Amino acid sequence: MTKPIKVLFISTSNDKMGDSAEKTGLWMEELAAPYYIFKEAGAYLTIASPLGGPVPVDPKSESIITVTRSSKRFRNDIEAMNHLSRSIPLLDVRSDQYDLLFIAGGHGAMWDLTANPLLKQLVEHFNAKNKPVGVICHGVAALLNVMEGKDKLWLKGKTITAFSNSEEESAGMAQLLPFLLETRLKELGATYTSGANYTKHVVETGNVITGQNPASAEEVAKLTLNLIRPTFTVIRK
Repeated sequence: MTKPIKVLFISTSNDKMGDSAEKTGLWMEELAAPYYIFKEAGAYLTIASPLGGPVPVDPKSESIITVTRSSKRFRNDIEAMNHLSRSIPLLDVRSDQYDLLFIAGGHGAMWDLTANPLLKQLVEHFNAKNKPVGVICHGVAALLNVMEGKDKLWLKGKTITAFSNSEEESAGMAQLLPFLLETRLKELGATYTSGANYTKHVVETGNVITGQNPASAEEVAKLTLNLIRPTFTVIRK
């Protein structure tokens, strides 16, 4: 019998855009789509966040225009919502208990997943053990300070994607952010690539797989899962 995979999701705890009145948080699709990919492969799932407890969800991610089938399914799933309302704090996470790390985005991540020392240490542990790491959209901010060895930024020279400057401008969010993620990645020496706005674009770099935007979430989940179980079967419901 195949041993179940243990997946650790990371989400933001931040619910506002800096000092503005603009609400933010997790972008629901970036958790919901991967959640069901992993669940239907028989994985054990845990959600963690910087503060623990209820995870804030960006209301825009569940609007009539942007809501997805996976998001609706998650919102109506008692077990899934229980996970979301009771995330464990990063301080309580033991990295050696998990096989796969998945970092979701949403604009909230730009504040509390960036330069988070506990998350930095967690990603470095997974990289050192060559365990799969999937990262979506603004969740890529969690990689900015990750080191490879003692003296080198992991990002330097790596090909990677994340929410693009063009997408930020299109969404009208660029002026509210502490920095633009595409710009910062390039400044740190990463080779940044992107596709057309709001379309699927995924990059594989060793054990780390990044997706540009919410449309990429399902593909990133499948590819990270394939790094552990290349012949996995997803049971569709």
